[in-house]
Formats: sequence, structure tokens, C-alpha cells
Amino acid sequence: MKTFTATPSDIDKKWILIDAEGVVLGRLASIVAMRLRGKHKPSFTPHMDMGDNVIIINADKIQMTGKKREENFYWHTGHPGGIKSRTKQQILEGKHPERVVVNAVKRMLPGGVLSRQQMTNLRVYASADHPHEAQSPEVLDVKAMNPKNTRSA
Repeated sequence: MKTFTATPSDIDKKWILIDAEGVVLGRLASIVAMRLRGKHKPSFTPHMDMGDNVIIINADKIQMTGKKREENFYWHTGHPGGIKSRTKQQILEGKHPERVVVNAVKRMLPGGVLSRQQMTNLRVYASADHPHEAQSPEVLDVKAMNPKNTRSA
């Protein structure tokens, strides 16, 4: 029996909607990263973009365990002495709270050209409104998958 390798004509992309309200950040990010890569499909091929298009709503209502809200995200401006940091709490209360979820998912994907391409299939919105109703996304209930996926505030 030969090993199956997917071709571009074999790829079937779906649209998935996930409500992040009350869901633990790391657990959500690992599920979304798996969906973006396409590892949930039996025809998974590591060198192809097989993943689904994922829409995450209510990203500003994400939960974290322990003291993770006080942990920093670091980045560098490219200039000497240009290291910067913000806590996750500051980012969630700021202008773009969806960046916490985007960074968590991005860091769960392997680095490389294919992962950057797969990240374009992720859309994160801070509120419950999203402009993708025409794609009729399937709802994926992350809360019901495992009781550990949720946490009350």
C-alpha cells in the first residue's frame, strides 16, 4: 500500500466559528493550531496547507489560569535597546485585545513559511460581531470538548 499524499485538488477547507468567552487561552490556542494545520483530518499532509479557516469571536473575554495575566509579552523594535513588553492584562484592556489570542496560536505553530501562510486562515475578533456570515461557518463548541477548557472569572 502506498502512502497517501494530498494534492491541492484533495484539500477541502471548511469555515469554523469558535466562541472564546470563558475558554482557557492555552487550551483554545492548541485546538485552533491543530485546526489551522489540518491535523484533525485523516488526509493530513505535513507540507500542505490543509487546515480550515477559523473565526474566533469574543477574544477579549478569554480566561487564563494562575497569574498568567501578569506575564509579559516581549518584542523588539529593531533599534538598539528597543526591547518592549506589555502584560497580557494590559493588552486585553488595550485597543487590540485579540492580539493575545493571535500570539498564543502563532507560537503553537512550527516556525516557517507554511505556518505564516496558515496564520492567514485565522481571523480573531474582540467582540461577537464578524463579517463572515456569508461563509456559513460551523460552530465548534470548545467548552463542551473538555470541562478543563472553561474557567469562570
